[in-house]
Amino acid sequence: MAKKKTFRTGLCVFLCILLFVFGLSGGAFFGIERLRPESDPLPSGDISVHFIELGNAYTGDCTYIKAGDTDILIDAGSRTSSIPTIAAYLEEYVTDGVLEYVIVTHAHQDHYAGFATGTDTDSLFDLFSCETIIDFALTNQDPDSNMYSNYVRERGEAISRGATHYTAQECMDNGKSEWDLGAGITLTILDSYYYDHKASTENDYSVCCLISQGDLHYLFTGDLEEKGEEYLVEYNDLPQVALFKAGHHGSKTSTTDPLLRVIRPEIVCVCCCCGSAEYTDTDANQFPTQDFIDRVAPYTDAVYVTTLCVDWDEKTFRSMNGNIVVSSTNGTTRVECSASDLKLKETEWFRTHRDTPDAWVA
Repeated sequence: MAKKKTFRTGLCVFLCILLFVFGLSGGAFFGIERLRPESDPLPSGDISVHFIELGNAYTGDCTYIKAGDTDILIDAGSRTSSIPTIAAYLEEYVTDGVLEYVIVTHAHQDHYAGFATGTDTDSLFDLFSCETIIDFALTNQDPDSNMYSNYVRERGEAISRGATHYTAQECMDNGKSEWDLGAGITLTILDSYYYDHKASTENDYSVCCLISQGDLHYLFTGDLEEKGEEYLVEYNDLPQVALFKAGHHGSKTSTTDPLLRVIRPEIVCVCCCCGSAEYTDTDANQFPTQDFIDRVAPYTDAVYVTTLCVDWDEKTFRSMNGNIVVSSTNGTTRVECSASDLKLKETEWFRTHRDTPDAWVA
């Protein structure tokens, strides 16, 4: 069994006690402000995490992280048609055209379409210079399937142009699990049982990572599901986190109690087209689900969602919070939204489609 990694948690424990005393479930937070986006880029040493809207009605993940002077991209869904939207957003921040780290969590279209284009379309590997690519160690995909073979080709071309490639398991095996980004910021590839064991669902192959600066931690688990989350807790000494990207778009099969009890997130961001019937016509199972909400509610009410489905048949959508930016400057964490600063519980969609958990009742 893998040895657990250790993170400094003293201050987080102290803050957790204070939050409990003053009533975390009522929405009280220390050092969290909700502001509108600022145009100036953050100075070196600061961290900003950007959950990017994808320009269509499909659910998908694309997270850009500015960590000091380092540019990190995690995933690039939801369709190849999202590439111009993602590229235009990145160009505002990646001024030298270089992504120091690209992490591709798993081989599902809504997470890696932007890297898996045909030969006649530029992928994000073509549009930006990528220094280090870290991706999934295993997949259940047919190696001859169109999208997967496109991904392998595009990744190979990026490697031929100078990118270094590791699978998540190779990071574990070769002492490459922790990367120093400078300014006291680290990127840690967390260990997972399903890096080297077969899973019944592609989601459990997800590469999981943690961005840390002192006692501030930001957790990203792709679409990891319940069993994978249990192993994640078992294999890693996880800290309490300032930010958690909701697992699997706020589905009922992720963001489960064994993980939440350990990480106790202050802010949760959901990358999805809220209320879309893309995967199911059953309202209760559409993202973000009631099960997800009920489990998160005891820890935080600071839940934000990128996009809202207006009409799935017509494939129409609009921003819910829009592009969500969670940033940390001098120990103060802020949530900045391009469209609305309403928490999920304050939206009309929530009042119409979900029940308010007891923890969110004033």
